[in-house]
Amino acid sequence: MAQASAAQGDTANYRWWGRDLFAFLLRRKGGKRLTLADVITYLFLILGTVVMFFPVLWLVMSSFKPITTLYQTPPTFFPYHPVTAQVPGYPEPLPLVDVRQEDGSLKRMARVGRIIGVEARVIDLEAPSEPPRRVRIENITPVQEIRFDLSNYTNAIDRFPFGVYLRNSVVITLSATALTLLINSMAAYALSKYRFRGRNTIFLLILSALMVPLSVIMIPVFLVISRVGLAGNLLGVIIPPAATPTGVFLLRQYMLTIPDELIEAARIDGATEWRIYWRIVMPLAAPALAVLAIFSFMWRWNDFLWPLIVLGGRSDLATLQLGLQSFQGELNVQWDSLLAMTVLSLLPVVFVFGILQKYITTGIASTGLKG
Repeated sequence: MAQASAAQGDTANYRWWGRDLFAFLLRRKGGKRLTLADVITYLFLILGTVVMFFPVLWLVMSSFKPITTLYQTPPTFFPYHPVTAQVPGYPEPLPLVDVRQEDGSLKRMARVGRIIGVEARVIDLEAPSEPPRRVRIENITPVQEIRFDLSNYTNAIDRFPFGVYLRNSVVITLSATALTLLINSMAAYALSKYRFRGRNTIFLLILSALMVPLSVIMIPVFLVISRVGLAGNLLGVIIPPAATPTGVFLLRQYMLTIPDELIEAARIDGATEWRIYWRIVMPLAAPALAVLAIFSFMWRWNDFLWPLIVLGGRSDLATLQLGLQSFQGELNVQWDSLLAMTVLSLLPVVFVFGILQKYITTGIASTGLKG
Protein backbone atom coordinates (compact mmCIF):
# COMPACT_ATOMS: atom_id res chain seq x y z
CA MET A 1 0.00 0.00 0.00
CA ALA A 2 2.81 2.37 0.87
CA GLN A 3 4.56 1.71 -2.44
CA ALA A 4 1.31 2.25 -4.34
CA SER A 5 0.73 5.55 -2.53
CA ALA A 6 4.27 6.66 -3.29
CA ALA A 7 3.84 5.75 -6.96
CA GLN A 8 0.57 7.68 -7.13
CA GLY A 9 2.26 10.65 -5.47
CA ASP A 10 5.11 10.59 -8.01
CA THR A 11 2.62 10.38 -10.87
CA ALA A 12 0.71 13.35 -9.48
CA ASN A 13 3.94 15.34 -9.15
CA TYR A 14 4.90 14.56 -12.75
CA ARG A 15 1.47 15.64 -13.97
CA TRP A 16 1.65 18.84 -11.92
CA TRP A 17 5.14 19.57 -13.24
CA GLY A 18 4.00 18.89 -16.81
CA ARG A 19 1.00 21.21 -16.48
CA ASP A 20 3.20 23.98 -15.10
CA LEU A 21 5.76 23.55 -17.86
CA PHE A 22 3.02 23.53 -20.52
CA ALA A 23 1.44 26.65 -19.02
CA PHE A 24 4.83 28.39 -18.89
CA LEU A 25 5.59 27.63 -22.55
CA LEU A 26 2.17 28.87 -23.69
CA ARG A 27 2.00 32.04 -21.62
CA ARG A 28 0.21 34.95 -23.29
CA LYS A 29 0.71 38.63 -22.74
CA GLY A 30 -2.98 39.34 -23.05
CA GLY A 31 -4.13 36.66 -20.62
CA LYS A 32 -6.44 34.16 -22.31
CA ARG A 33 -6.69 36.20 -25.51
CA LEU A 34 -3.98 35.70 -28.13
CA THR A 35 -2.54 39.08 -29.14
CA LEU A 36 -0.34 40.16 -32.04
CA ALA A 37 2.60 40.49 -29.66
CA ASP A 38 2.15 36.83 -28.63
CA VAL A 39 2.15 35.70 -32.26
CA ILE A 40 5.30 37.69 -33.09
CA THR A 41 7.02 36.43 -29.93
CA TYR A 42 6.29 32.77 -30.65
CA LEU A 43 7.31 33.11 -34.30
CA PHE A 44 10.57 34.74 -33.24
CA LEU A 45 11.25 32.02 -30.65
CA ILE A 46 10.43 29.20 -33.08
CA LEU A 47 12.64 30.75 -35.76
CA GLY A 48 15.50 31.17 -33.26
CA THR A 49 15.13 27.56 -32.09
CA VAL A 50 15.25 26.27 -35.66
CA VAL A 51 18.26 28.40 -36.56
CA MET A 52 20.17 27.32 -33.46
CA PHE A 53 19.36 23.62 -33.30
CA PHE A 54 18.72 22.55 -36.91
CA PRO A 55 22.45 22.43 -37.84
CA VAL A 56 23.12 20.26 -34.79
CA LEU A 57 20.26 17.91 -35.66
CA TRP A 58 21.52 17.73 -39.25
CA LEU A 59 24.99 16.83 -37.96
CA VAL A 60 23.61 14.06 -35.72
CA MET A 61 21.42 12.66 -38.51
CA SER A 62 24.27 12.78 -41.01
CA SER A 63 26.51 10.81 -38.67
CA PHE A 64 24.23 7.78 -39.25
CA LYS A 65 24.23 8.08 -43.05
CA PRO A 66 26.37 5.90 -45.33
CA ILE A 67 28.89 7.61 -47.56
CA THR A 68 26.63 7.16 -50.62
CA THR A 69 23.76 9.03 -48.95
CA LEU A 70 26.07 11.86 -47.86
CA TYR A 71 26.92 12.56 -51.51
CA GLN A 72 23.32 12.17 -52.64
CA THR A 73 21.67 15.08 -54.45
CA PRO A 74 19.34 16.51 -53.25
CA PRO A 75 20.43 15.84 -49.67
CA THR A 76 18.11 14.16 -47.21
CA PHE A 77 17.57 14.94 -43.54
CA PHE A 78 16.97 11.39 -42.31
CA PRO A 79 19.62 8.66 -42.58
CA TYR A 80 18.49 6.67 -45.61
CA HIS A 81 20.36 3.44 -46.25
CA PRO A 82 20.24 1.42 -49.48
CA VAL A 83 18.23 -1.81 -49.31
CA THR A 84 20.35 -4.76 -50.43
CA ALA A 85 19.64 -8.36 -51.38
CA GLN A 86 21.78 -11.44 -51.75
CA VAL A 87 21.76 -12.51 -55.40
CA PRO A 88 22.97 -15.98 -56.46
CA GLY A 89 26.32 -15.80 -58.18
CA TYR A 90 27.48 -12.64 -56.37
CA PRO A 91 29.50 -12.84 -53.13
CA GLU A 92 28.31 -9.49 -51.73
CA PRO A 93 24.73 -8.20 -51.34
CA LEU A 94 23.67 -5.92 -54.18
CA PRO A 95 21.71 -2.65 -53.78
CA LEU A 96 18.16 -2.76 -55.04
CA VAL A 97 16.80 -0.22 -57.53
CA ASP A 98 13.49 0.45 -59.21
CA VAL A 99 14.00 0.63 -62.99
CA ARG A 100 11.47 2.40 -65.18
CA GLN A 101 10.51 0.23 -68.12
CA GLU A 102 9.57 1.36 -71.62
CA ASP A 103 5.86 1.11 -70.80
CA GLY A 104 6.33 3.38 -67.75
CA SER A 105 6.06 0.62 -65.14
CA LEU A 106 8.66 0.05 -62.44
CA LYS A 107 10.55 -3.18 -61.96
CA ARG A 108 12.73 -3.96 -58.98
CA MET A 109 16.23 -5.04 -59.96
CA ALA A 110 19.74 -5.10 -58.48
CA ARG A 111 22.57 -2.79 -59.42
CA VAL A 112 25.97 -4.32 -60.20
CA GLY A 113 29.15 -2.31 -59.61
CA ARG A 114 29.40 1.45 -59.61
CA ILE A 115 27.63 3.98 -61.77
CA ILE A 116 29.88 4.87 -64.70
CA GLY A 117 29.06 8.06 -66.53
CA VAL A 118 25.33 8.25 -67.22
CA GLU A 119 24.68 4.51 -67.16
CA ALA A 120 24.51 1.72 -64.60
CA ARG A 121 24.47 -2.05 -64.90
CA VAL A 122 21.50 -3.91 -63.45
CA ILE A 123 20.38 -7.52 -63.31
CA ASP A 124 16.95 -9.07 -63.16
CA LEU A 125 16.26 -10.67 -59.79
CA GLU A 126 14.10 -13.28 -61.49
CA ALA A 127 16.91 -14.24 -63.88
CA PRO A 128 20.21 -13.50 -62.08
CA SER A 129 22.18 -15.77 -64.40
CA GLU A 130 21.57 -13.49 -67.37
CA PRO A 131 24.27 -10.91 -68.14
CA PRO A 132 23.73 -7.39 -66.71
CA ARG A 133 22.20 -4.78 -68.96
CA ARG A 134 22.89 -1.07 -69.08
CA VAL A 135 20.29 1.46 -67.98
CA ARG A 136 20.48 5.21 -67.92
CA ILE A 137 20.66 6.62 -64.40
CA GLU A 138 17.62 8.89 -64.86
CA ASN A 139 15.53 5.72 -65.14
CA ILE A 140 16.83 4.33 -61.85
CA THR A 141 15.45 5.04 -58.37
CA PRO A 142 17.44 3.55 -55.45
CA VAL A 143 15.42 1.60 -52.90
CA GLN A 144 16.17 3.07 -49.47
CA GLU A 145 14.98 2.78 -45.88
CA ILE A 146 15.48 4.92 -42.78
CA ARG A 147 17.89 3.16 -40.43
CA PHE A 148 20.04 4.46 -37.57
CA ASP A 149 23.11 2.36 -38.20
CA LEU A 150 26.09 2.64 -35.83
CA SER A 151 28.60 1.33 -38.36
CA ASN A 152 30.04 4.82 -38.90
CA TYR A 153 30.87 5.02 -35.19
CA THR A 154 32.24 1.50 -34.85
CA ASN A 155 34.34 1.72 -38.03
CA ALA A 156 35.77 5.10 -37.04
CA ILE A 157 36.67 3.91 -33.54
CA ASP A 158 38.35 0.82 -34.98
CA ARG A 159 40.54 2.94 -37.29
CA PHE A 160 40.93 5.83 -34.87
CA PRO A 161 42.78 5.73 -31.49
CA PHE A 162 39.79 7.33 -29.84
CA GLY A 163 40.80 6.32 -26.30
CA VAL A 164 44.23 7.98 -26.54
CA TYR A 165 42.87 11.21 -27.98
CA LEU A 166 39.99 11.28 -25.48
CA ARG A 167 42.40 10.82 -22.56
CA ASN A 168 44.62 13.65 -23.75
CA SER A 169 41.64 15.96 -24.30
CA VAL A 170 40.22 15.20 -20.85
CA VAL A 171 43.58 15.75 -19.12
CA ILE A 172 44.21 19.05 -20.92
CA THR A 173 40.66 20.37 -20.50
CA LEU A 174 40.20 19.49 -16.82
CA SER A 175 43.69 20.64 -15.80
CA ALA A 176 43.48 23.88 -17.76
CA THR A 177 39.97 24.63 -16.47
CA ALA A 178 40.97 24.04 -12.83
CA LEU A 179 44.08 26.20 -13.27
CA THR A 180 42.03 28.92 -14.98
CA LEU A 181 39.51 29.03 -12.13
CA LEU A 182 42.26 29.21 -9.51
CA ILE A 183 44.41 31.90 -11.14
CA ASN A 184 41.56 34.08 -12.37
CA SER A 185 39.69 33.92 -9.06
CA MET A 186 42.83 34.98 -7.16
CA ALA A 187 43.32 37.95 -9.46
CA ALA A 188 39.64 38.85 -9.31
CA TYR A 189 39.61 38.67 -5.50
CA ALA A 190 42.59 41.02 -5.25
CA LEU A 191 41.13 43.49 -7.76
CA SER A 192 37.68 43.53 -6.15
CA LYS A 193 38.36 43.44 -2.40
CA TYR A 194 41.82 44.95 -1.87
CA ARG A 195 42.41 48.72 -1.86
CA PHE A 196 45.79 49.65 -3.30
CA ARG A 197 47.23 52.26 -5.62
CA GLY A 198 47.01 51.34 -9.31
CA ARG A 199 44.23 48.78 -8.88
CA ASN A 200 42.03 50.25 -11.62
CA THR A 201 45.02 50.71 -13.88
CA ILE A 202 45.94 47.05 -13.56
CA PHE A 203 42.35 46.08 -14.29
CA LEU A 204 42.29 48.24 -17.42
CA LEU A 205 45.56 46.70 -18.58
CA ILE A 206 44.06 43.24 -18.15
CA LEU A 207 40.99 44.27 -20.13
CA SER A 208 43.16 45.77 -22.86
CA ALA A 209 44.64 42.33 -23.44
CA LEU A 210 41.27 41.36 -24.93
CA MET A 211 42.04 43.61 -27.89
CA VAL A 212 45.31 41.80 -28.69
CA PRO A 213 44.73 39.07 -31.33
CA LEU A 214 45.94 35.58 -30.50
CA SER A 215 48.03 35.47 -33.68
CA VAL A 216 50.15 38.40 -32.41
CA ILE A 217 51.26 36.69 -29.18
CA MET A 218 51.33 33.11 -30.44
CA ILE A 219 54.92 33.10 -31.70
CA PRO A 220 56.43 34.88 -28.64
CA VAL A 221 54.58 32.53 -26.27
CA PHE A 222 55.74 29.50 -28.24
CA LEU A 223 59.35 30.71 -28.10
CA VAL A 224 59.05 31.11 -24.32
CA ILE A 225 57.69 27.62 -23.72
CA SER A 226 60.30 26.17 -26.09
CA ARG A 227 63.12 27.70 -24.04
CA VAL A 228 61.71 26.35 -20.77
CA GLY A 229 61.30 22.88 -22.26
CA LEU A 230 57.51 22.69 -22.51
CA ALA A 231 57.28 22.25 -26.28
CA GLY A 232 56.02 18.81 -27.23
CA ASN A 233 54.50 18.44 -23.75
CA LEU A 234 50.94 18.61 -22.46
CA LEU A 235 52.03 21.24 -19.92
CA GLY A 236 52.84 23.55 -22.82
CA VAL A 237 49.19 23.36 -23.85
CA ILE A 238 47.78 23.68 -20.31
CA ILE A 239 49.78 26.45 -18.64
CA PRO A 240 50.10 29.40 -21.13
CA PRO A 241 46.35 30.02 -21.69
CA ALA A 242 45.42 29.52 -18.02
CA ALA A 243 45.08 33.24 -17.14
CA THR A 244 42.36 34.82 -19.27
CA PRO A 245 41.23 38.48 -19.21
CA THR A 246 37.64 37.37 -19.74
CA GLY A 247 37.75 35.20 -16.64
CA VAL A 248 39.24 37.95 -14.50
CA PHE A 249 36.58 40.38 -15.68
CA LEU A 250 33.66 38.01 -15.02
CA LEU A 251 34.83 37.00 -11.56
CA ARG A 252 35.88 40.50 -10.51
CA GLN A 253 32.50 41.97 -11.45
CA TYR A 254 30.70 39.22 -9.56
CA MET A 255 32.90 39.49 -6.47
CA LEU A 256 32.09 43.20 -6.25
CA THR A 257 28.55 42.14 -5.30
CA ILE A 258 29.82 40.23 -2.23
CA PRO A 259 29.40 42.47 0.85
CA ASP A 260 32.68 43.74 2.31
CA GLU A 261 31.20 43.32 5.78
CA LEU A 262 31.48 39.53 5.48
CA ILE A 263 35.19 39.77 4.80
CA GLU A 264 35.76 42.32 7.56
CA ALA A 265 33.89 40.12 10.05
CA ALA A 266 36.02 37.14 9.08
CA ARG A 267 39.20 39.16 9.60
CA ILE A 268 38.01 40.28 13.01
CA ASP A 269 37.41 36.60 13.89
CA GLY A 270 41.05 35.87 12.99
CA ALA A 271 40.58 34.23 9.60
CA THR A 272 43.59 34.37 7.28
CA GLU A 273 43.34 35.85 3.80
CA TRP A 274 43.63 32.40 2.24
CA ARG A 275 40.83 31.08 4.46
CA ILE A 276 38.61 34.05 3.57
CA TYR A 277 39.28 33.49 -0.09
CA TRP A 278 38.72 29.73 0.00
CA ARG A 279 35.87 29.40 2.54
CA ILE A 280 33.87 32.60 1.97
CA VAL A 281 34.56 34.21 -1.40
CA MET A 282 34.80 31.07 -3.53
CA PRO A 283 31.49 29.50 -2.36
CA LEU A 284 29.66 32.82 -2.80
CA ALA A 285 31.12 33.20 -6.31
CA ALA A 286 29.97 29.71 -7.38
CA PRO A 287 27.60 30.95 -10.14
CA ALA A 288 30.32 33.04 -11.79
CA LEU A 289 32.82 30.21 -11.38
CA ALA A 290 30.36 27.85 -13.08
CA VAL A 291 30.01 30.23 -16.03
CA LEU A 292 33.77 30.55 -16.35
CA ALA A 293 34.13 26.77 -16.03
CA ILE A 294 31.77 26.28 -18.98
CA PHE A 295 33.60 28.86 -21.08
CA SER A 296 37.02 27.46 -20.19
CA PHE A 297 35.89 23.88 -20.86
CA MET A 298 34.60 24.84 -24.30
CA TRP A 299 37.75 26.84 -25.13
CA ARG A 300 40.15 24.08 -24.15
CA TRP A 301 38.10 21.21 -25.54
CA ASN A 302 37.63 22.82 -28.95
CA ASP A 303 41.12 24.33 -29.19
CA PHE A 304 42.93 23.22 -32.34
CA LEU A 305 45.63 25.68 -33.33
CA TRP A 306 47.57 25.95 -30.05
CA PRO A 307 47.84 22.17 -29.44
CA LEU A 308 48.81 21.73 -33.08
CA ILE A 309 51.71 24.17 -32.68
CA VAL A 310 52.89 23.04 -29.25
CA LEU A 311 52.62 19.27 -29.65
CA GLY A 312 54.35 19.28 -33.02
CA GLY A 313 52.41 16.43 -34.59
CA ARG A 314 52.97 13.86 -31.82
CA SER A 315 50.14 11.37 -32.23
CA ASP A 316 50.52 10.00 -28.69
CA LEU A 317 49.73 13.46 -27.27
CA ALA A 318 47.15 14.58 -29.83
CA THR A 319 43.69 15.70 -28.75
CA LEU A 320 40.36 14.79 -30.31
CA GLN A 321 40.34 17.96 -32.40
CA LEU A 322 43.76 17.12 -33.81
CA GLY A 323 42.74 13.51 -34.35
CA LEU A 324 39.76 14.54 -36.46
CA GLN A 325 42.23 15.96 -38.95
CA SER A 326 43.36 12.41 -39.80
CA PHE A 327 40.06 11.86 -41.65
CA GLN A 328 40.84 14.71 -44.04
CA GLY A 329 43.26 13.82 -46.81
CA GLU A 330 44.53 15.87 -49.72
CA LEU A 331 42.22 14.15 -52.22
CA ASN A 332 39.57 12.52 -50.07
CA VAL A 333 37.59 13.30 -46.92
CA GLN A 334 36.07 10.42 -44.94
CA TRP A 335 32.88 12.28 -44.15
CA ASP A 336 31.09 9.32 -42.56
CA SER A 337 33.82 8.76 -39.96
CA LEU A 338 34.47 12.48 -39.52
CA LEU A 339 30.82 13.22 -38.74
CA ALA A 340 30.56 10.32 -36.28
CA MET A 341 33.68 11.38 -34.37
CA THR A 342 32.51 15.00 -34.38
CA VAL A 343 29.27 13.98 -32.65
CA LEU A 344 31.23 12.02 -30.04
CA SER A 345 33.51 15.00 -29.43
CA LEU A 346 30.47 17.20 -28.75
CA LEU A 347 29.01 14.97 -26.04
CA PRO A 348 31.34 16.07 -23.18
CA VAL A 349 30.59 19.75 -23.85
CA VAL A 350 26.85 19.06 -23.84
CA PHE A 351 27.21 17.06 -20.61
CA VAL A 352 29.10 19.83 -18.81
CA PHE A 353 26.71 22.47 -20.08
CA GLY A 354 23.75 20.43 -18.88
CA ILE A 355 25.18 20.15 -15.38
CA LEU A 356 26.16 23.80 -14.98
CA GLN A 357 23.50 25.51 -17.12
CA LYS A 358 21.43 26.59 -14.10
CA TYR A 359 24.27 28.89 -13.03
CA ILE A 360 24.68 30.62 -16.40
CA THR A 361 21.86 33.16 -16.11
CA THR A 362 22.69 34.02 -12.51
CA GLY A 363 26.41 34.28 -13.16
CA ILE A 364 26.24 36.42 -16.29
CA ALA A 365 23.44 38.66 -15.00
CA SER A 366 25.40 39.47 -11.82
CA THR A 367 28.68 40.42 -13.51
CA GLY A 368 27.61 43.99 -14.26
CA LEU A 369 25.80 45.06 -11.11
CA LYS A 370 28.68 47.06 -9.68
CA GLY A 371 31.56 48.85 -11.35
